[in-house]
Amino acid sequence: MDDILTLLRAAGEPTRLRILALCAGADLTVSDLTHILGQSQPRVSRHLKLLCGAGLLERFQEGSWAFFHLAQGTQVADVLRTILDAIDPADEQRVRDSTRLADIKASRARRAEEYFRDAAKSWDKIRTLHVDEGVVETSLTDLLAGEEHEALLDIGTGTGRMLQLLSGHVREAVGVDRSREMLAVARTNLSAAQYSNCNVRQADMYQLPFNDRSFDLMILHMVLHFADEPGDAIREAARLLKPGGAFVIVDFAPHAMEELRDAHAHRRLGFRTEDVEHWAAVNGLQMIDVRSLPGASLNVTIWKMCRPAEMQQIDPHLRPRANA
Repeated sequence: MDDILTLLRAAGEPTRLRILALCAGADLTVSDLTHILGQSQPRVSRHLKLLCGAGLLERFQEGSWAFFHLAQGTQVADVLRTILDAIDPADEQRVRDSTRLADIKASRARRAEEYFRDAAKSWDKIRTLHVDEGVVETSLTDLLAGEEHEALLDIGTGTGRMLQLLSGHVREAVGVDRSREMLAVARTNLSAAQYSNCNVRQADMYQLPFNDRSFDLMILHMVLHFADEPGDAIREAARLLKPGGAFVIVDFAPHAMEELRDAHAHRRLGFRTEDVEHWAAVNGLQMIDVRSLPGASLNVTIWKMCRPAEMQQIDPHLRPRANA
């Protein structure tokens, strides 16, 4: 009851209710909200501080920017979502706010388009070498078919495509990436109402800002070949996986295309299954499925592992070996 009363007190003010409704539709900065609400930055900041203190908003720092997103994954968050859904979309103030929010989303989309236009040439070259993305996505959804998961973490989310693909199968989905430019693209791609259970934030895959065993589904999609220390990245991901949870890695099989190191910043030229299986084992994970997808010049492998529901002690003779 105390939690619900705190929610009602925090939300029971016109500007704060407008802020909550706006942040339910997009990740927004103080500048975004100041523009939409037509209020001063200090006043908006005070409202945001109160809403974050009440646990109704979450704040994610990205460099000098901070984004605010509607809280997720708690009973109070579910009650708040029900309240916001009851707001009449034809309400005059709501219409004005929604129109201004749409302008901000359109501006983000234009910036994303410019970014992709500049990067598309190099990306398209790589895409012609490996497996069609539709084939990979079909294999992923088939691999996870029939499973029920609560919380998804997409490490190195990039454009947010994995969140789009899997958001309908989880209660909450979070994507992390180091690139602010990529996060801007992801926010644009996730702006539709159907992705309201998704949010993204800036983070390093070696130091993820979450508590141990926070997620029961994790994806590392075409990211590991950028890692200097792939074993360390897998260890950090394993820390976050709940018992019974699934961790899926999608990446290149071993290849000899050295030009990808210089032209596209690849640090690793693919991975052997025995190496991925070893990194999994030393971190308490069990390999349960491996699928190979042949491409024009580069083959893609999907590795699925889990943390056993009944944890077994890791073999003390297994030691992390030097990254291949």
